[in-house]
Amino acid sequence: MTQYLIAMYQPDGVVPPPEVLGPIMEKLEAFNADLRAADALVFSNGLTDAASATVIRHNGHDVMVTDGPYAEGKEHLGGFEIVEAPDLDGALTWARRLAETTGLPIEVRAFAEAPGAAGQA
Repeated sequence: MTQYLIAMYQPDGVVPPPEVLGPIMEKLEAFNADLRAADALVFSNGLTDAASATVIRHNGHDVMVTDGPYAEGKEHLGGFEIVEAPDLDGALTWARRLAETTGLPIEVRAFAEAPGAAGQA
């Protein structure tokens, strides 16, 4: 099994009112319950607003610490799921359901194999 990051991108700005966000969160909880039942969920969580991010950059001489997201944009990473799936198609099946559940853009990426991990149990 391979682990995949399923990342959700959400628009910056005002959080939707409870009557809009509530049903989405209920669907998201049901989605996560299905992931757990399939023994596919490794970890999931939402993130604080992108404006609360702190960025660390090394410019060759100094380490700079700045407030705000790494890149300016209208959407930022808002939450993620780490799932185990037999292949990319399996991960995409979960990602499609998540897109339908949240209405948000979803990105899927496999985790790189750790150096020296090949053949290890």
